[in-house]
Amino acid sequence: MDRSIIHLNIADFAVAVERGIDTRLNGRPVVISPARAARAAVYDMSDEAFQDGVRKGMALAEARRICPQARIVTPHPDRYERAMEALFKQVRPHAPIIEAGPRDGHFFLDVTGATRLLGPPMDIAWRLRRQLKHQLGLEPIWAVAPNKSVAKVATRLVKPTGEYIIAAGEEQAFLAPLPIGLIPGIEAADCRLLESFNLTGAAQVAQLSRSQLRVLFNGRAGFIYTAVRGQDTTPVFSADRQLPKIIIDHDWETDTNDARQLNRALYGMIECAGRKLRRIGRAARRAVIVLDYSDGPRRFGMCKINPASANDPLLYAAVHTAMYRVWTRRVRIRHMRLLLDRLVYPPAQLDLFADNRQAQRRQQNLMAALDRIRAQFGERAIQVGRMMAA
Repeated sequence: MDRSIIHLNIADFAVAVERGIDTRLNGRPVVISPARAARAAVYDMSDEAFQDGVRKGMALAEARRICPQARIVTPHPDRYERAMEALFKQVRPHAPIIEAGPRDGHFFLDVTGATRLLGPPMDIAWRLRRQLKHQLGLEPIWAVAPNKSVAKVATRLVKPTGEYIIAAGEEQAFLAPLPIGLIPGIEAADCRLLESFNLTGAAQVAQLSRSQLRVLFNGRAGFIYTAVRGQDTTPVFSADRQLPKIIIDHDWETDTNDARQLNRALYGMIECAGRKLRRIGRAARRAVIVLDYSDGPRRFGMCKINPASANDPLLYAAVHTAMYRVWTRRVRIRHMRLLLDRLVYPPAQLDLFADNRQAQRRQQNLMAALDRIRAQFGERAIQVGRMMAA
């Protein structure tokens, strides 16, 4: 059966999210970059800045030089993640299999065989475009194609706004007049090597056999041979395949680098995550702490939890150490995230020694009692000392 793949793309996603919050950014060149960071690089840019020559990864100083009228906006990765979550909730009912990109505004929808239930793929894409614009103020470009690679190329052609439809059997003809660099997976080094042989278009490369490509690319020859012909059997990976995890976020009204505020916020996040773990009967084997600084940089810290636990003090001891390993800058912190994953059933085996067994039982009984009190009288009915304001 010929596949029907929809590719949705919110062009310049970070800029689109920032413009939804600050309408003064509309219609002017915008560059997303940590303005105060040393050796800052461009995280994202608007189409107006792109037309002036700004590119992702470019040094901010160079971007300022070639586009002096650009408005510089500090990146907010947590904000883009929340926007992706909101988008996914809107997209979810419209396709049986959905693959979402990481904070980039890209979605692949596999609607193969769903015509009777959901309608033609083009109608699905149109409905989604109207719905996302109305509900979230984000208007995607879209393409329908028999595979992911061709659909992605099509959305690149109609950026920053538009749509494209490629029928089954038209893949190679669609790619033929395009430059080789537009095809996903073909890297800059591949393009330079092909250009040294005066091969710049997909149609030119498609004239080469596998054995001829093998002389230039060795193991990558097979991929390039199929890519320039629009052949791609990569499946759409469902978001349901993601392993379960618990994510807790905390934003400060005023950015801070005060240790007491950080520790108080961290313990509150641990308490919230611990309650969720105990509610579903799981324990975490790994924790990740994420710090977002005021000037844009993001830092990650990871720690293993052995044995796996859902106990607040034990989780806090491990994560607290990981936080101090990555909290190495004097710049204030704007946002903190706690992620607990590798969830398992709590260990049934208690410690071998009697004193430790009693301590473990007391901790378990304490957590159960706290959960019962908070469930009946509210989250703030009982608090540990470090959670109380100075």
